[in-house]
Amino acid sequence: MEQERPYVMSFAGLDPSGGAGLLADIKTFEQHRVSGLGVCTAITVQTPEQFISVEWLPVTHILAQAKPLLNNSKLQYCKIGIMADIQSLQELVRQVKQLSPGIRIILDPVLKASAGYTFHGSIQQHAWKELLSEIYLLTPNYDEALMLSGLTDGEAAARELSACCAVLLKGGHHKNKPGYDTLYTGDVIHTFKPVLREVFPKHGSGCVLSAAITAGLAHGQSLHDACANGKVYTEKLLASHSSLTGYHHI
Repeated sequence: MEQERPYVMSFAGLDPSGGAGLLADIKTFEQHRVSGLGVCTAITVQTPEQFISVEWLPVTHILAQAKPLLNNSKLQYCKIGIMADIQSLQELVRQVKQLSPGIRIILDPVLKASAGYTFHGSIQQHAWKELLSEIYLLTPNYDEALMLSGLTDGEAAARELSACCAVLLKGGHHKNKPGYDTLYTGDVIHTFKPVLREVFPKHGSGCVLSAAITAGLAHGQSLHDACANGKVYTEKLLASHSSLTGYHHI
């Protein structure tokens, strides 16, 4: 019997290597049995090992891709990855919420590529905090939480940011607790411990995690369960191969 799948959307950059961004999100959506819609925000030149350059798409071009899809499909959740700047991101969020009232947005604040390329020169913390009030879940790594908050402690940064929206602080860059992800929702804090012992660094793992969480939410999972299950999926990707590009599977 034919089974309906929920729709989700990713706004992300095109990574030709397939390890991160839009292609990684769509792979993740398919594995989680959701219908993934993809809107390109940037065209990158990169390999898994090296980020060479990026060409940003104007918000008008991004919305031209998204509007027919948003009008045609009812979406409850979408995720956003790299954008040119905070002003473009603010405009995109505003327009998406107008086109799909009630949609919940998962934001993966990609500020720096794993290969070392920095996307945003200066962080306008006030503008970011204003934006976060429109976001359902923010998924920064340790360094990104510091940059967005201006603080010097990752946990304190995540707690401060969680006054605006739920925050999943990823542990991949945590010096003291690598692999420990922590979810901050108001006064509730929950830490997800790593399960698999042998994992390898992966280009685009943050994209995969946020996409997996988005898919779980679209299937009706609670935020806690979607984060827990997304972590399990991402760990399987990290353990799947020793190279910087992993294999997707459930």
